[in-house]
Amino acid sequence: MIYKIGFAVLTCVIAATWLGPQSFAAADDLPERNIVFFITDDESPTLGCYGDSVAITPNVDALAKDGVLFRNAFATTASCSASRSVVMTGLHNHKNGLYGHTHDFHKFNAYHNVISLSLPRVLANEGYRTAQIGKYHVAPEAVFRFEKTFGEVNQRNPVLMAERCREFINNRDDQRPFFLYFGTSDPHRSGGIDKNSTLELKPNLFGNRPAQKSHKGIDEKFFDPQAVPVPDFLTDTAETREELAQYYQSCSRIDQGLGKLVEILKEAGVYDKTLIVFTSDHGMAFAGGKTTVYETGLHVPFVVRNPYDKRRGFETDAMISHVDITPSLLDFAGGLDSKTNGPKKWIDPDKFWKEQRLFGRDNRSGRNKFKSYQGKSWMPVLAGEASQHHQAIFASHTFHEITMYYPMRVVRDKKFKLIWNIAHGLDYPFATDLWVASSWQAQFRKGPDAMYGLKTVDQYIHRPKFELYDMENDPGESTNLADSPQHASVLKEYQLKLKSMQKELEDPWIMKWDYE
Repeated sequence: MIYKIGFAVLTCVIAATWLGPQSFAAADDLPERNIVFFITDDESPTLGCYGDSVAITPNVDALAKDGVLFRNAFATTASCSASRSVVMTGLHNHKNGLYGHTHDFHKFNAYHNVISLSLPRVLANEGYRTAQIGKYHVAPEAVFRFEKTFGEVNQRNPVLMAERCREFINNRDDQRPFFLYFGTSDPHRSGGIDKNSTLELKPNLFGNRPAQKSHKGIDEKFFDPQAVPVPDFLTDTAETREELAQYYQSCSRIDQGLGKLVEILKEAGVYDKTLIVFTSDHGMAFAGGKTTVYETGLHVPFVVRNPYDKRRGFETDAMISHVDITPSLLDFAGGLDSKTNGPKKWIDPDKFWKEQRLFGRDNRSGRNKFKSYQGKSWMPVLAGEASQHHQAIFASHTFHEITMYYPMRVVRDKKFKLIWNIAHGLDYPFATDLWVASSWQAQFRKGPDAMYGLKTVDQYIHRPKFELYDMENDPGESTNLADSPQHASVLKEYQLKLKSMQKELEDPWIMKWDYE
């Protein structure tokens, strides 16, 4: 029998029967191990610690100086909801079922049985009190449930967001360690255009207040458009420079929020008992970055400080992926089973939902068995015990908005990168905010032969079936070698690698090799 039950009641039922504060105790042999996971929205590694001479990011830089900076960290997809689902499940989104955006009419959801692996759930099982503030953007809530949420908050003001977390961090009446998921909306495009610009095509404000006004409690940093660096994938135009200046301002606001959060942790006496991870869901929101599987879409900042590691303050070239985050944090908490690469306190989701008399006939799993993570823990890299992690990373973009079907599959190692544009017969689709961006429209209006970064407008919109890039000699991905006779054997090798990874990772789109 299937019961129809209200959403609020459903949440209470699940909380009471599985993940209440009294359910489990943290591992007795571990010191207090709190976790702060700080994730930004659409930010590339435009940080001082990554060598950006313009960025004003002293707090992230300080975290890197006393932690570990990953130079080869990658999202699996450059789309907000899809990427966050990977972050919070340790599964690629072709596996967890959340292929695109969750909000409005898009309404993608992860499978209900992912509850056995989702980050807030497994940490709660390890005795953590869990809280989430700011951008959430995953579904269903029953799968990604946090014990505490902070409700309405200005996600464009990370300083005030940090202040809202003070009581949660300072709560010593609850002896459980804490997990705080801190998500900003900066530097995502938002807030309209800068009407004070003299250009016909005016820049997006990227969440900044108009007329150089400041968000409350923020020491806004303003950037000269003539001074900002223009990455190779963009065209050096006045429109691009004005948008980049707005983007950098938004990024500097994030840094102040991290600084305030660190200050609160120190005042509470838990800074040296707290693992801090700083990253972004994917790269910057410019055409050629966000929604693509080019480096500027997938390459993300990734800084981690583990206070219990004696060796800190170094950089690593180890390749890591967002799919590694959940198993790594669970490993830090002492809850990762090394044999199964899953939670030690794994819960059978079929049995759980049956007992709850919920979702009985729904497609809860897509026939997947959610017992093991597809990522792996990078804790040995943090400890200096390993200099390598993945030999190659896999990306699996399918949707951004529901109107943007364009599946792509990627295998990338330190030598080459292969992109398979499965829907290459279609024009490349644009996210709404990227289509209207002045940096794109300025070039699009010039016609198909106009340059957009290192490609023409036409080349950007019309993708070939395969793109093969020499990542050692062409990190900007300017020259597609897929049709090069000299690289025919390399193309074949990486096609086989990609197909092998798809099989290993149970990607349904593997059938496209045979049927299209």
